[in-house]
Amino acid sequence: MKKLEMIIRPEKLEDLKEVLDQIGVNGMTVSTVMGCGHQRGIKDIYRGAELTINLLHKVKVETVVVDDMVEDIIQKVRETVSTGNVGDGKIFVYNVESAVRIRTGERGDKVI
Repeated sequence: MKKLEMIIRPEKLEDLKEVLDQIGVNGMTVSTVMGCGHQRGIKDIYRGAELTINLLHKVKVETVVVDDMVEDIIQKVRETVSTGNVGDGKIFVYNVESAVRIRTGERGDKVI
């Protein structure tokens, strides 16, 4: 099993949810987060003063899937949420040792 952690632009969340549903991803956790990467934020003018905003609003979507789905998900997510601009986000892939369904005690792939 693998955990995919996708940090994306907030306006792309509905598109991402749609593509994950089409692929067959059954569950996800969505969090509103703030952060910065290579773009180091943005500069804006507010009431005549230059303002540097270095923490930008993003959305973090986490899901756990079986190993053979990972590359397909990565490819489709990139096609769906990419704008071609800095700040499109990142996908992190982690190994998941085990999963347990709390209600029944089931373990492994059938839990997801």
